[in-house]
Amino acid sequence: MRLDKFLAHHLGVSRSLINKELKAGLITVDDVVIKLGAHQLTLNEVVTYQGNVIEPIIEKRYFMLHKPAGYVCSTDDPDHATILYLIDEPMSEKLHAAGRLDLDTTGLVLLTDDGQWSHRITSPKHQCEKEYHVTVSAPLTIDLIEQFARGIALKNEPELTKPAKLVIVDDYHAHLTINEGRYHQVKRMFAAVGNHVESLHRQRIGSVELDIPEGEYRVLTESEVKAIH
Repeated sequence: MRLDKFLAHHLGVSRSLINKELKAGLITVDDVVIKLGAHQLTLNEVVTYQGNVIEPIIEKRYFMLHKPAGYVCSTDDPDHATILYLIDEPMSEKLHAAGRLDLDTTGLVLLTDDGQWSHRITSPKHQCEKEYHVTVSAPLTIDLIEQFARGIALKNEPELTKPAKLVIVDDYHAHLTINEGRYHQVKRMFAAVGNHVESLHRQRIGSVELDIPEGEYRVLTESEVKAIH
C-alpha cells in the first residue's frame, strides 16, 4: 500500500497535509526517513511519525469488488492474478472472499476480515441468495423455470439442488437466483439440463447489489453490512 494513503487513513488527515509532513522528513519507515508518498509499504515495516510508531488500525472491514475475468478469489495463486491485486488497502492479505467466483466468472465479490460475517453468506444454514446473469449456448425453454424451481439433479450428488428462481430474458440469457453454493453449481445446473454456460456474472448477494465498474472496489455501507444476517 502507498505510504501516503496509509498515513492519511491512520492519522485521519488529508494526503496534502501528509505530503507536507513527508517533505519535512517527519516520517520514517524502518528507521529510514521517507519523503515520497508513493513508497510502497510491506506488511512488516514499522512506520513512525515524529518519532511515534503508527499502529495499524485493526477493525473489521467490508468491501465489494467487481471482479473481472482472469482473476482467482484465493489469496495466493502461482499461476493467476488474485483479486487482492485489485485491492489497495492496509494488510489486504488479511481479507478473504465471502463466496468465491471461478476464474472466468465476473461480478460481485464481497471481501472481509470478519469470519463470522462471511460465514453468514457461505453457510447453507443461512440460505443467502445469490443472483447470477447467465449466457448459454443453446436456446432456453420455458419448462426450465419449473425444473429449476423443483431442484436439479447434479452429477455425482445424491440430493437435488434447493429450489432456484430462473427468469428467462431471451433465448440465450437468463437470471438465476440460488441460495446455496455448491461447487460450480450454476454451470453444473445448466449442464444437467443439456445446456452449456458461455458466460456467468454474479450481480447480487443477499440485498447487496453490484453498482461499481469492473475492476473497481468500494467500502460497503453500514446498512449493507447489517443486511447480511
